[in-house]
Amino acid sequence: MTTLYGIKNCDTVKKAHKWLESHEVDFAFHDVREDGLSAADIKRWLKVVTAEQLVNKRSTTWKQLPDSVKAELISEMDSDSIKPATLTKTLLAHPTLIKRPVLENNGGVTVGFKAEIYQNIIAG
Repeated sequence: MTTLYGIKNCDTVKKAHKWLESHEVDFAFHDVREDGLSAADIKRWLKVVTAEQLVNKRSTTWKQLPDSVKAELISEMDSDSIKPATLTKTLLAHPTLIKRPVLENNGGVTVGFKAEIYQNIIAG
């Protein structure tokens, strides 16, 4: 099963959604803001991608986080000793911190959208 995670009004998510539809890929869309996320979702993703790849430090949500939370997450990401509970708790509380979209396909996880990467994954 292929699942596209994101938010409906994100331009990059819209591009990925359109690409999947135009290539007749059977997928489910999961709105992280409306449908929520589970700790299991985030832990599953972190087995495949790094915290650095998953967290959008350019987002408005990131900019609005207290400096202490940002410092803790940056320190953990830089040291490669991220505490999954800390990151998971933060992402569950602020799902728009996640870089979008997240595509899950046959156990693989891809963050962001590039047509050529999606083509390789789907053709895979």
